[in-house]
Amino acid sequence: MKNKREELDLIIQEQEYPNLAFAFYEDKKYVVKNEILGRKLRLRTKRKKNGAYICDVIEKLEDSVFETGTPCASYKECGGCIYQTLSYEDEDKIKKDMLQKLYKSVFSGDIVFHPSLEVEGYRNKMEYTFSDNGDEARTLSLGLHKKKRFYEVIETDDCNIVDADFTKIRVAALNYFKEKGLKYYHKKLHEGALRHLVIRKAFFTKEILINLVTTSDYNIEEDFIQMLLNLNLDGEIKSIYHTKNDSLSDVVQADELILVYGKEDIDEKLLGLKFKIGPFSFFQTNSRAAERMYGRIQELLDEEKLDVLFDLYSGTGTIAQILAKKAKKVYSIEIVEEASKKARLTCELNDIDNVEVINGDVLKVIDEVYERPDAIVIDPPREGVHPKALKKLIDYKAEKIIYVSCNPKTHVNDLKEFIEAGYTIKLVEVFDNFPKTSHVETVALLSKLNTEHHLDIEIGEDELSEIDFSKDATYGEIKKYVLDKYGLKVSSLYIAQIKRKHGLIERENYNFSKKENQRVPNCPEEKEKAIEDALEHFGMI
Repeated sequence: MKNKREELDLIIQEQEYPNLAFAFYEDKKYVVKNEILGRKLRLRTKRKKNGAYICDVIEKLEDSVFETGTPCASYKECGGCIYQTLSYEDEDKIKKDMLQKLYKSVFSGDIVFHPSLEVEGYRNKMEYTFSDNGDEARTLSLGLHKKKRFYEVIETDDCNIVDADFTKIRVAALNYFKEKGLKYYHKKLHEGALRHLVIRKAFFTKEILINLVTTSDYNIEEDFIQMLLNLNLDGEIKSIYHTKNDSLSDVVQADELILVYGKEDIDEKLLGLKFKIGPFSFFQTNSRAAERMYGRIQELLDEEKLDVLFDLYSGTGTIAQILAKKAKKVYSIEIVEEASKKARLTCELNDIDNVEVINGDVLKVIDEVYERPDAIVIDPPREGVHPKALKKLIDYKAEKIIYVSCNPKTHVNDLKEFIEAGYTIKLVEVFDNFPKTSHVETVALLSKLNTEHHLDIEIGEDELSEIDFSKDATYGEIKKYVLDKYGLKVSSLYIAQIKRKHGLIERENYNFSKKENQRVPNCPEEKEKAIEDALEHFGMI
C-alpha cells in the first residue's frame, strides 16, 4: 500500500496500555491512539509500521456501549481525560485488563487493582498556560493545551478532576489580566509577558499556593495579590510566588523565584506526618490515593525492624519518612536539590532522626553509602532506572525490593532485569491515582529468596569448614573498611582497578571512560594494599 491512503469504518476491538487501540479488517491490523473499546470510527491510514497500519481518526461514527457517562464541556478539545465518557467501573475494568496483559511477561499471578477513593476533584496541582484559543483576534486565554494544538489552549471551566477553587482562581486571574490588557508570551514571536499559572492545594489542610510565571519584563502588582486574597474560596491562600522565566521552552522553570505573599511552603499531612510543598516540589497529585499507596508500602515491610533501608529517587522524602519506623537507618537519595532541602526540613518537623538525606544522582552517590541495605524502595521518574544504577542495585542483593512506578511500560522492562538477576516478583498492585486518564501508579514487591522453591537443611559442625561463606562487598562497604582501618579515602575507580587486577570484574566497569586514549590515574601503592586488605576481609580474594 505504498503512498495510498485508505479510509475505513471500523470498530475498536482491542486496547493496549497506555493508549493504543486496535481495529481489524481482512487480517490487517489498524492502530490509533486514545480511543475507547467498542467505538466505531472512520479511519484514514497514514503508514505501515511493524505489520500494522497507523491511522488518523477522521470522525467518530458510533459511541461504544461502555460510553454511558457525561463528559465535561471541554472533553473533545482537551483530550486529557480519555475515559470521561465511561462509568468508573468500566474504566477500571478496561485498565485492569490492559495492565494484566502488560505484566504477563514478568508476573504470572493476578494483579491487584485499587480504585481511586475520589473520581472527581482529586488533583492537588494544576499547571495552566496563557495563550489564545485559536481565534483571529488572539484573545487572551488561560487553560490547558488543546489536543494536538501546541499553541492554543482551552478554558476548562467545568473541569471535574480539579477542586472548585482551582477554577475560581484561574478565571479570576484571567479576567484580571484581560482588564489590564496584558499579552501572553507568544512562543513563535517571543513577545508578551504572561506564561503560566500554577496552583497547588493541599487536600488535607486546604492550604493553597499560587505561582504566576511571566517573563522578566513584568513585575507583579499589589492589586493582583489583593484580588486573589479577596476570593471566596473553600481553602486558604498561604503562598503567592512570582517566577520570572525568559527561556524559549514551554517548561515551567525559574530564572528568578520571588515570594510575594505568605510563607515559603504549604503544609500537607499524610499518615500522621507533615510535609512541606513548595512551588517546584514533586508531590503525588492525588493526596488521598497517595496516602493509601504509601500505607500499602508500609504493610509490605511489616516485619521485624530492618537495619538499613534505601529510599531511592526519594523526592521530598515522603516514603523515607513514612517508613522511618521500619528501620534503624534510612538513606534517602534524591537528585533535585530543592526536594532534598524539603526532605531535611520535614524530617526535623516530624522529629525523625534516623533518615539521612543525600542530594545527588543515585548512580553517582550511592557508592558513598557505606552500609548494605536489607531492603530497597525505588520510585524513579517515568524513564525508569538508569541501566548502570540498576546493576548497582542488583549487586546489593537486598532480600526485598519495592519498586514503585508511574510508567508501567518502563516498570516491566526494569523488572525483567531483576528477574534475570534471580529476583522473584511476589506481587504487583495497581493504584488508580488518576481517574479518567490513562495514568496509574504501580507497586511491585521483589524477593531474592523464592520461598516456594527452597529447602531447609541442617548442617553439622564438621561440614561448616568446607562451606564458602564469602560475599561480594559493595563499593561503599569497601570504602568504609579502608577509611575506618587506614584513614584513607579511596575512589570507586581505584577499587575497580584492584578488583580487575584480581580477576573480580568480568565486564567493562562503569567507572572506566569510554573515550579513546583516556588517561586513567593508577591507584597509589598505599591505597592498593588497603583495598586488597578489604577484599581479603570480605572473603573476595
